[in-house]
Amino acid sequence: MTTSLQELLAGWITGQRWFAGKGRAIDDLSVDTLTELDPGDPTLVHAIVSVRQGERTTRYQIPLGLRARMPDRLQHVLIGSCDWRGRPMCAYDAAHDATLTSRLLNGMDSELRVRRLGFHRVAGTTIDTSQRSLVLTAEQSNTSLVFGDMYILKLFRQLTPGLNPELEVITALAGAGSAHVARPYGWIETELDGETTTLAIMQEYLSNANEGWTMALTSVRDLYATPPGMPAEDAGGDFAAEAFRLGTATAEVHAELAEAFPTGVIEPPEIKRMTERFQRRLEKAVAEVPALAPHAGVAHEAFDRLADLDHEIPVQRVHGDYHLGQVMRTPADWVVLDFEGEPGQPLADRRALDSPLRDVAGMLRSFEYAARHLLAGHPRAESLERRAQEWAARNRAAFLAGYSAAGGAIRGHDAVFLRALELTKAVYEVVYEARNRPTWLPIPLSAFS
Repeated sequence: MTTSLQELLAGWITGQRWFAGKGRAIDDLSVDTLTELDPGDPTLVHAIVSVRQGERTTRYQIPLGLRARMPDRLQHVLIGSCDWRGRPMCAYDAAHDATLTSRLLNGMDSELRVRRLGFHRVAGTTIDTSQRSLVLTAEQSNTSLVFGDMYILKLFRQLTPGLNPELEVITALAGAGSAHVARPYGWIETELDGETTTLAIMQEYLSNANEGWTMALTSVRDLYATPPGMPAEDAGGDFAAEAFRLGTATAEVHAELAEAFPTGVIEPPEIKRMTERFQRRLEKAVAEVPALAPHAGVAHEAFDRLADLDHEIPVQRVHGDYHLGQVMRTPADWVVLDFEGEPGQPLADRRALDSPLRDVAGMLRSFEYAARHLLAGHPRAESLERRAQEWAARNRAAFLAGYSAAGGAIRGHDAVFLRALELTKAVYEVVYEARNRPTWLPIPLSAFS
């Protein structure tokens, strides 16, 4: 006996790491589109489903594989048995089937179009369609496939109608010759609610690169292992030179974004309204997390100084979710990833103009997390706190020096705005850690000292 595909997906989707509605019951799942890309056995079908949970409906894309018999190597991604064109077939997550994902490469290379589904290759590139794929396991909200050592294809599981900011940014920066983005090769799109909507983006895979977060943690571990009297600059694995280069790369990316996209300014009245939003967020956070109350005065003072600014603040396209996990160090330089903006925010907000100092504040907070998160539960946490402060201060200063050296100078009123941005981000972090990782709460609280 077979089950309908709709019923199968409703029972399966809640267990996927990229499913955004965990902990809430599904009221309804409807299959919006089923696009058969390659008939036969196995069959590749592109599915878009709508999941209703209470008043919220979210769309997801699912690459479905269909086989008459499942090989052992794919049993772990089996969804179940369903009827397909009058035949019982095994349905499964095709992202894990290299035989089927190779058809995505072929689709981009040939610029295939099937109904509303469009495959595109970046002009001037060639795609090696012989590469075989593997799924990266670290992704949460998306699914990334690595093809050999050449390409990485990011599938956006949760769909929002409209052009994804990442596609817009990387094609513009790569087209302008930026050294700080991975080369784009192609993308897949469809139409949702009358808008062209990005489904997937394929870029160069940086196989010989190291993640910034991993490099920073290695440096922190080295510092914690050194004798107490040794200065940070003498400890093995000092990160300050890399932090300086990262600051330079960040300023260069901001300059490239300002050249490629429109810019603007925020006038003092809007700055005051922004400050009022910061203050309200702080008050709500204090009500939820009493441990923040003794530190709230520091934030109020910083926000009041921002409200008193009588200067315009330049705004432009920015990264929007910038931290050490979003940068990779290649042998040549730092490369910036994931220009899609803050997950969960509307596309219009993610594409909106903002101050580049928001990215700077995000990276400064990331240095604080790198320095301190290893202290949670550490038997020598109290004695290592000074080392953590030293590491964070040294790398923050190096990053800002590199940023300024490349033209991203931070002066006077910029410093006031940057401090306010850091603290409003720390307020968000306080609430997040209190809800999810209480032992990490001291990390954002340290921002208010």
